[in-house]
Amino acid sequence: MTETVIRGESLGAQVANVLRQRIVRGELEPGERITEEALAEEFAVSRGPVRDALTQLSFEKLVRIQRPRGVFVVGLTGDDVDQLYSLRGALEQLALSRAIRVDDDARWRTMADAVQRMVDAADARDHAAFVQADLDFHSQIYALADHPRLEGAWRQYLPTFTALLDVTINHDDDLHDSAHDHVMLMDVMRSGDGARAADVLTAHLDGARDRMLSELTHP
Repeated sequence: MTETVIRGESLGAQVANVLRQRIVRGELEPGERITEEALAEEFAVSRGPVRDALTQLSFEKLVRIQRPRGVFVVGLTGDDVDQLYSLRGALEQLALSRAIRVDDDARWRTMADAVQRMVDAADARDHAAFVQADLDFHSQIYALADHPRLEGAWRQYLPTFTALLDVTINHDDDLHDSAHDHVMLMDVMRSGDGARAADVLTAHLDGARDRMLSELTHP
């Protein structure tokens, strides 16, 4: 299937997004060889954006660049998913421990808006809108933490978690339970109960990990 890209946006990021989705969904299988030439032709771009995309995916451990042999798909194993979510858990728990100190109501409005957008998306059964609102919610935990390096680490892996969430969310007919989980997490964060908030976040991320592992076993 030929893909097109939108001019004016980062071409490399767009190519990476499509390839990442294909890898996470298993459409590109581990060991499969991909070439710059074929990708440049498919996306109607020069090799520069393709190289940028492959470099990013190599950083995410989704492809392996072996010059001069070529580029090979690594894919995702159960161990990869465990590693990704254990890393996210460590990052997000630190962010949460700092975010709950914020008592300025105005700074929580963006997160509250993300929660409302999740509820609205669940009502409308709009999976794409739900994914974006979900990721905006979690990004706000890092923004509230006031720790630019920590937020930067999250941003590095955000494209990977976007692809993972897109896979799991699109298998859910009813998104209201997931929306409720985020309402509960925000409420407990606002309460200032750090131990309980940490437990709720752990359960939330463990559930996300388990669902992704289930997708690998039963796609």
